[in-house]
Amino acid sequence: MALHLSQNIIRWRLVPVCYFLLRTYLSLLRIKVIGKETAYDQIKEHGRIIVPIWHQRLVPALAYARRFKEFRPIVMISQSRDGEFIADIAQRLGLVPVRGSSSRGGSEALKTIVRKLEENPIVSHIVDGPRGPKGKVKPGLIRMAQLSGAVVLPLILAVDKAWIAGSWDRFLIPKPFSRVTVHWGEPITVPRKADPEEFDAFRRQIEKRLIQAHAEADLRSGWRKPL
Repeated sequence: MALHLSQNIIRWRLVPVCYFLLRTYLSLLRIKVIGKETAYDQIKEHGRIIVPIWHQRLVPALAYARRFKEFRPIVMISQSRDGEFIADIAQRLGLVPVRGSSSRGGSEALKTIVRKLEENPIVSHIVDGPRGPKGKVKPGLIRMAQLSGAVVLPLILAVDKAWIAGSWDRFLIPKPFSRVTVHWGEPITVPRKADPEEFDAFRRQIEKRLIQAHAEADLRSGWRKPL
């Protein structure tokens, strides 16, 4: 009874307050977009896209995701108790949460995402998962692209001023009024069938491209070395 009551308090009281504060904070970030036509062109041509995101850059990604609210982007969120809270916030931001992660419920979540991509043309995927390691693209991205036929469209995110958490991925929290630079990369088509060697080659190709592009973006944003 007490647990049920506490969950209701979180859902109906805490979630709206946190959503309001988050939305206010995100509105203070200045966003500069390079190549925004690329995303719309790929959606029009292929019908669906997978946008790989580093866990480290989740906050700037949320700031930009609001501009795609009309497409109701899909996002995978863990099945933990914290995940329930995050899923409620994500829904209010216009996202479609699917519960699961690389460590728990990932297989079922992947199937759900592939089904939802028939109606929602964008899925934003945290490629290094909730636990890392940092800068390591996990196989789920490639599998998702194979099953759905969606194009992988890299999204490069950089900030000029941010707090850096002491977490495994050095999580970035952009400071209010900081500039978030968003750069759409070149699309990557993953073949529907690939042997294990080819599969891993595509995974490493995307991983290398994301690491290099973000390193260059960080330096352009004024950081002395890549974050």
